[in-house]
Amino acid sequence: MISRLHDPDYARWAGQVRRTGGCRQPIHLRGKVEHWDTATGTLLHRYSTRHEPDGILRVPCKTRRATRCPSCAETYRGDTYQLIRAGLVGGKGVPETVTAHPCLFVTLTAPSFGAVHSRREKNGKILPCHPRRDAQTCPHGTVLSCRARHGSDEACLGEPLCPDCYDYIGSVLFNAMAPELWRRFTEALRRRIARLAGLTLKDLREQLVVSFAKVAEYQRRGVVHLHAVIRLDGPTGPHLPPPSWATAGLLTDAVQHAVSAVAAKTPGAPGVRARVLRWGKQLDVRPITMTGALTEQAVAAYIAKYATKAAECVGTLDRRIVPTEDLSALPIRVHARRLIAECLRLGALEKLADLRLIQWAHMLGFRGHFSTKSRRYSTTLGTLRAARAEHRREEAITTGRLPLFDEDTVLAITHWEYAGKGYSAGDALLAAALTGTPRGNSEWEASYG
Repeated sequence: MISRLHDPDYARWAGQVRRTGGCRQPIHLRGKVEHWDTATGTLLHRYSTRHEPDGILRVPCKTRRATRCPSCAETYRGDTYQLIRAGLVGGKGVPETVTAHPCLFVTLTAPSFGAVHSRREKNGKILPCHPRRDAQTCPHGTVLSCRARHGSDEACLGEPLCPDCYDYIGSVLFNAMAPELWRRFTEALRRRIARLAGLTLKDLREQLVVSFAKVAEYQRRGVVHLHAVIRLDGPTGPHLPPPSWATAGLLTDAVQHAVSAVAAKTPGAPGVRARVLRWGKQLDVRPITMTGALTEQAVAAYIAKYATKAAECVGTLDRRIVPTEDLSALPIRVHARRLIAECLRLGALEKLADLRLIQWAHMLGFRGHFSTKSRRYSTTLGTLRAARAEHRREEAITTGRLPLFDEDTVLAITHWEYAGKGYSAGDALLAAALTGTPRGNSEWEASYG
């Protein structure tokens, strides 16, 4: 740290750090950019990292996970918020008339795989966890009752009352099949809407489309729930209204039917029976309004929050698990360790290899994208990032850091190569001070304590 402070290039290094926005693990690039006038063959501008501190350029890592880099995850969260909100109130290429389209906020839950410790509230009062007056004793000698009123941060939340009774196989397989259950749900939803309207699927596509955006949320017991915004549009998307018969009530009916109608079967394997997996019995379907408890801002903020999270609430590691690792030595909760062990065990079975449980053991079997949307829902993350890059380019031209070129007559030649990532221990302390970001539990902190 002292060497960095006394480095003649410290000001340039500090400028790089500030431009990363407080990224905890910036990517190091080595290379150059040249701009040539195609008409005269004149070199107009050249940039090379040879003149930068340490001979590299530091750029944000752009991860979505808040556990890895809070600042980059905050950018991702903000982009997701704008994407979701644009599909509810317009903007970013979506007309404001979209507010009149039928739109629901739907939560699809997982079934129960065994009783777990939970925090229950009613009318602001904390209730006992699992009070049973005549509680039964399971075959493993555990009384299936808990009268404790748990706090919101207690470590036991999500832990099974009896781990030996808990269906770890079912929990892992449900996570693995959740993306397929969602796909079948969307298909069943369209079929139900067509049936209620007395149309074929082909005729339905000529009158309306179903647009959606969803995000996956981990419960502390280790299974995923899906939160989705589902909207009815005209045949070309949000620019046209849906038919008059396409109401919020019809959409609600179709959602309720589709959830109960779909199922996914997992193949049997030695020691593992074939299972038919369905969504949980709890289904939350609510209309989104511009005023009231469930506004477009609340929905967009809720989905954007979970877009930056993963399975950390279950107590897992934010990295892939190698099958040869000693799971007993990992600093994780017992419940998470058993879920990971089940992923590794089931993933080694040939008939379950397609589920790729070993590769996604750190995600407890879930292998889908955390946030997805249909093509016509609203803008894209790529469009938002391109607009931000163009804004920064115009700002650089305005301030003189980049010359003004005629893009039609200028050829840009670039060469970049990866040169590492992150900070040393001393640089990380200085970067945190420069950007005002907490160090958290980054890689260097784990190494240097």
